[in-house]
Amino acid sequence: MTKDMTQGKPLSLILKFCLPMVAGNVLQQFYNLADTAIVGRCMNSDALAAIGSTGAVCFLVVGFAIGLCTGLSIPVAQRYGANDIKEMRRFMMNAAYISGIVSLILTVVTVIFCRPILELMQTPPEIIDNAQRYLTVIFAGLTATVLYNLLAGFLRAMGDSVTPLVFLAVSSVLNIGLDFAMIPYMGTAGAALATVIAQGISALFCLYFMHKRFPVLKFEKDEFALKAEKCSQLCGISLPMAFQFSITGIGTIIMQTAINGFGATVIASVTAAQKIQNVVGGPMESLGITMATYCGQNLGARRIDRIQEGLKKSLIVSVCYACFAYAFSFFLGKYFVYLFVSTKETAFFSIMNYAVKYLRISGLFYPVLAVLFVLRNSLQGMGYSFLPMSAGILELIARIFAAWFMVRNWGFTGICLASPFAWVLADVLLISASVYAMTSLPKKIHAIPKAA
Repeated sequence: MTKDMTQGKPLSLILKFCLPMVAGNVLQQFYNLADTAIVGRCMNSDALAAIGSTGAVCFLVVGFAIGLCTGLSIPVAQRYGANDIKEMRRFMMNAAYISGIVSLILTVVTVIFCRPILELMQTPPEIIDNAQRYLTVIFAGLTATVLYNLLAGFLRAMGDSVTPLVFLAVSSVLNIGLDFAMIPYMGTAGAALATVIAQGISALFCLYFMHKRFPVLKFEKDEFALKAEKCSQLCGISLPMAFQFSITGIGTIIMQTAINGFGATVIASVTAAQKIQNVVGGPMESLGITMATYCGQNLGARRIDRIQEGLKKSLIVSVCYACFAYAFSFFLGKYFVYLFVSTKETAFFSIMNYAVKYLRISGLFYPVLAVLFVLRNSLQGMGYSFLPMSAGILELIARIFAAWFMVRNWGFTGICLASPFAWVLADVLLISASVYAMTSLPKKIHAIPKAA
């Protein structure tokens, strides 16, 4: 089930590894989309806006957890690439300890401060109660989210991108079924609970499968020990990645606060457009995550030439797809808005027009986003966690400027251009950082211990 990405044609390996992840990402976005669509259809546009208003906060907290798990899997990929299996298992166990502690802290803090955060974001009174119900359940179930993403990260680090997809597919079907069962009785809290249960089941499936089917994961007694040195190395890579997501999330919260000032109709339209954008952008994100594993394994194998070749070819593929994604969004995006809002809604045509405008303006910059995903994840896979975090800081600055100047002076057009402006600034730094990484990589290679 595992795949060694240090041997064979780079582009072929990258695409074969990426395709199941693309399917999984699109599937995950579709069942997230299903959550939102069922709420919009079974309840009303205010309920849709309520879930939309929580997106930035979810990205801040859940993004931190996902960034942490992704970072924790990188040393695993490096040791797998170096064929140092015992050391790989030690990293896995210490990563599990770190993720458990962090998820517990996050759960307690976020559940307590959920309402104050929504009030600080100036969430409209007519939607704040539904937004709080949704967020409270999502945050209470963070342990399930962390466990699934950690185990899926371990599997991908060993070259297995198929198993997480299979379990994600099962949980997606369950999630949609639970949506229909819970939302009519529990409202937005039901949508959140369905998501948490589905993620928890995916995590348990992954854990069971890894225990039964992966001989390399038969841990020995000494490998269960908590090691300060291992935790330090893991935190040195994972925490900058987690903070990078959080920094971007803070910028998104600032933008969401600006959007909230336009009322429920605009919030609903941006929610619908961003859900569609997440679906079409899924393959770009998956290719980026693939490059983290690919670069991590080849760094462990000391194959700089393969890292360079894979990076160049993945950029070409990602930018070509981005052009296709824009064409799709431009011509067909409007039809997906019908999934979220009933034509019987009095604000239907306003929501439709705003959503289409958002997709057509923001989508022009998909190639910029494609470059961002590939370079950011490649740098992380090579162990340069600080550089992508710096790009996240630039994104934060861009979104603060967008909320303060662009939205205030250009209205909804400023909302549409806010994220693209942040992507452009991030790319400026990431391109420079990638040039630096390629020149300094030989020194970094020598610092990595060889397998015993």
